[in-house]
Amino acid sequence: MHIEQFYLGCLAHASYLVADREAGVAAVVDPQRDVEQYLEAAALLGVRIRYVFLTHFHADFLAGHLELRDRAGAEICLGARAQAEYKFRAFGDGESLPLGRGRLEVLHTPGHTPESITLLVFDAGAAAPRAALTGDTLFLGDVGRPDLRASLGWSAEDLGSLLYDSLHTKLLPLPDATLLYPAHGAGSLCGKQLSRDSVGLMGDQRRLNYALQPMSREAFLKLVLADQPDAPAYFTYDAVLNTRERPGLEASLQEGLRPLGVAEAERTAAAGAIVLDTRDPVEHARAHWRGAVNIPLDGAFATWCGTVLPADMQIMIVAHPGREREAAVRLGRIGFDRVAGFLQGGMAALDGHDRVLAGRPRLIPPELRERLGKVPAPRLLDVRTAPEYAQGAIAGSRHLPLQQLRQRRAELAGEGPFVVYCQSGYRSSIAASLLEGWGVEASDLEGGYQAWQAAAG
Repeated sequence: MHIEQFYLGCLAHASYLVADREAGVAAVVDPQRDVEQYLEAAALLGVRIRYVFLTHFHADFLAGHLELRDRAGAEICLGARAQAEYKFRAFGDGESLPLGRGRLEVLHTPGHTPESITLLVFDAGAAAPRAALTGDTLFLGDVGRPDLRASLGWSAEDLGSLLYDSLHTKLLPLPDATLLYPAHGAGSLCGKQLSRDSVGLMGDQRRLNYALQPMSREAFLKLVLADQPDAPAYFTYDAVLNTRERPGLEASLQEGLRPLGVAEAERTAAAGAIVLDTRDPVEHARAHWRGAVNIPLDGAFATWCGTVLPADMQIMIVAHPGREREAAVRLGRIGFDRVAGFLQGGMAALDGHDRVLAGRPRLIPPELRERLGKVPAPRLLDVRTAPEYAQGAIAGSRHLPLQQLRQRRAELAGEGPFVVYCQSGYRSSIAASLLEGWGVEASDLEGGYQAWQAAAG
């Protein structure tokens, strides 16, 4: 059996094409929404994509199962505990699907979500599986967090208990030589200490993975539930949307990705659309559309868009000419399809339109040090995570993680001016642009805490 991994670094997401080339048949597992790469890979192999599996209803991205159904005629396959608006084939625990001369076997492995499954890949005539596609149940170095469905009626403790059983009764008995292909790697917020490796062996995880060591159910729950990172606001939105019938990505792009002249862009912004500036923080600070939110494309763009932007609002994109589609596709990967268009010509189109232009100072460490020595000194706002803050911060800083900024914005009303900083300057530009849009005066520290420490010697 041919197993091909597709890794999307910006979302730390792995998807798979499993195929029997001689039989000309394939299945895609946990696809991203822009599915052209799977269609191209299948064409190169000379196979037809007959099936598309979701190991669960993902929270961190909108899957491409409907796109593959519509473009390749693939049958959508889910575990029997799944419930969805669209037609799908439900697989019971232990049920197999012939795939040419090999087969896929479905294991019910609830815990990360109630409907989670693992797919075992068997070569022709093999008694033991060659590989396990574990979705978010088992990662390399970690296990899927069980606390993401709390808003959907499940307690973290109940799902954690199911996860304990799934690991001990379904996955730990697998042979040491079983290849493990998870749905995420380091950087994903679906766990807390995922490895940077994208494929591993069951035997190695049995020895090295902290969550697979011998322990009681109670000890497991305490360990797995501790210190989980903040879940972005869009996670519940995507988990629900993955159960629903919806338009495909290309249809959404055709409708929303249209050029806007300055006058129409002004009307769009005045009507309430979020102006999303996807340029570099330095360029944004130099000149930007007044009130625009700066989330640079060259970073964890989609994750931060889903964290700080409401999912139900129109978005107008400002990008370097030629990168507008990239921005819209990456928004579409998390289900943010309400794109109202893009500023035609990018920022160059705003030459002479001073009424919509603004700038924001970015301080280098010596400038900030000088200002801190004056009265009144600026207020420092650290928007890093709690673990980062605990490892060291600029004296006198107020800590408010970027993940919580929108929910806690009332705490900053009437205060300022702020100098915002993060670790490197990416998140601080997002935060400072949000504050500006809320009428709070803010600048940010170029290079972040890393630059501050370097300047200190």
